[in-house]
Amino acid sequence: MKLDLELVGRGALFHDLGKARSHDIEHGKIGAELGVRLGLPQPILAIMEKHIRGGLTAEEATELGLPVKDYTLRTLEERIVITADRLVDIITDTNQIVSSEEEAEARFEEILANNIRYGKNARTLERYLGYHREVQALIRGASNDRKPSRIP
Repeated sequence: MKLDLELVGRGALFHDLGKARSHDIEHGKIGAELGVRLGLPQPILAIMEKHIRGGLTAEEATELGLPVKDYTLRTLEERIVITADRLVDIITDTNQIVSSEEEAEARFEEILANNIRYGKNARTLERYLGYHREVQALIRGASNDRKPSRIP
């Protein structure tokens, strides 16, 4: 599978740029606008704009007062960034709900399902869980592809 690791890294770095101006739901839109001014490429702008709640439908965007459009996460890179974003939020939570990165990963789905701060609502939770499962399956597949070398 082709994966643009540079896009993942740059998307992760810039996805919350809009929080320099607002921590509200529109921070993705604001961040993408700032990104345009900085000359960032479209794939990074897409990550910045669409990462809100794991990629909203046009209907959800309307309900939240965002410009009406489809914010669905279409690329694997976009889905990796949002999954990592949720994981980092859990790890760095000031309430210290986990004691290690390993615990955050192991309890990721449980924490999202039982904490509205992370899961948000049923539709968003379903997306987050789907992305997490997709990423985990890819990681497992990559590790299974690495066969130990045999030393004669």
